[in-house]
Amino acid sequence: MKLVIGGSTGVVGAELIRQALSHPWITTIVAISRRETPIPPESIGNETKLKLFICNNFESYPDDLKKEFGTADACIWTIAVTPTKMKSIPWGETVKICGDYPLAAIKALAGPSRQRRENGPGPARFIYISGQFTPHSQSEIVKSPNGRGLTDLAVLESELEARLYAFADKSNGAVVPCIAKPGMIIGLGRDPPVAPDLPKIELRDIAAALLDQAVHGLEKDTLSNDDMVRIGRSALSKQYEIF
Repeated sequence: MKLVIGGSTGVVGAELIRQALSHPWITTIVAISRRETPIPPESIGNETKLKLFICNNFESYPDDLKKEFGTADACIWTIAVTPTKMKSIPWGETVKICGDYPLAAIKALAGPSRQRRENGPGPARFIYISGQFTPHSQSEIVKSPNGRGLTDLAVLESELEARLYAFADKSNGAVVPCIAKPGMIIGLGRDPPVAPDLPKIELRDIAAALLDQAVHGLEKDTLSNDDMVRIGRSALSKQYEIF
């Protein structure tokens, strides 16, 4: 199967690349980022799976990248503004990154270049990593435990989720979205901040869980932290049995 990874040079994106390169069911990986995607040293020999695209405009893709989206089976979108980076990024840019970019990606995945076969696979799967505190409706919005004013970001991500589902509903079955809501991702090579009320997930577990859902189909339209821990650990244990 062909997988698109948006944000392949970020920490989660890099782990997705690492695991996807050794995944027996994934035959093509389309890696999109603003800079060159490094190949993990342990993956040398499998890099023929990887197609690298340096993208300077995530709102309008060149034709060759549109074709890659149009023949992909799934896309995992990791590009976002984290709460720790909110103060350093202008709000207008945050709106683009957390709103316009993923919407452009799901549209490309379901776009006119998409090739469908009779009795072929079902809709393309679009997996978006959202925030732990992003509800489905704005009426349910809550602040994070540390009370650092994340309400605006929660509203933005809530609006995006609604737009993703609305677009999928009108796509004539071309695409189906899934919203992943991890807690604190640990194993990032640095000490995590203190946040006792946040659930935690290992980096390798979230990557394994998202790849499992991209390859084998979506278990549900929203994946909680507990869902991803369970799915990821199960997927990793099966890989160990194979290898």
